[in-house]
Amino acid sequence: MFHFFKLTYIINIKEGDPMEDKKIEKVKIQSYKHNGEVYRSWDDTVIIEENDLGIVCYNNKIRVTEIDGRKWNTKEPAIIFYYKNSWFNIICQFKPLGVYYYCNIATPYIIEDKTIKYIDYDLDLRIFPDGSYKVLDEGEYAYHKKLFEYSEEINTIVRRELNELINMYKDQKGPFNKAFLMEYYEKYNKNAKK
Repeated sequence: MFHFFKLTYIINIKEGDPMEDKKIEKVKIQSYKHNGEVYRSWDDTVIIEENDLGIVCYNNKIRVTEIDGRKWNTKEPAIIFYYKNSWFNIICQFKPLGVYYYCNIATPYIIEDKTIKYIDYDLDLRIFPDGSYKVLDEGEYAYHKKLFEYSEEINTIVRRELNELINMYKDQKGPFNKAFLMEYYEKYNKNAKK
């Protein structure tokens, strides 16, 4: 199986201990592509929980910087779940019409220099408040697979993790369980008022 420590070589970072600095409150996020370039970064994300599965963060109206230098701000509160052993992360966006999910197929995260880092593998799962969902960016995945010469091992992991994510949604597990998610939204509200 392809292990994340191999990927750390690709993006030229050292694997850090996610629990290394227990007092981390605000962190940045950096999403890399397979070639080691930072693809997108986010400022001022707050870790609200660390557990055996990973970390849970929140942010609201934060600055996002794209690879080409463009900057924009998010528009709503979001709860984000990063996993130690799963090749995806889940962003739960609290919009006026309900909760939208934006799920990235990506390596497990590491934390280094108060920054959450992971490699994004293009495919995304978008879930809408009405319960419908759509897999996004198949064309981008095909393009990058050829350009960056993704191994068959990476392709197998990416496809397996996408299926796992869809099944997790269909079974209403983890962040896709509304009661579970609302517990974290309450934590967000408490932290936001401090």
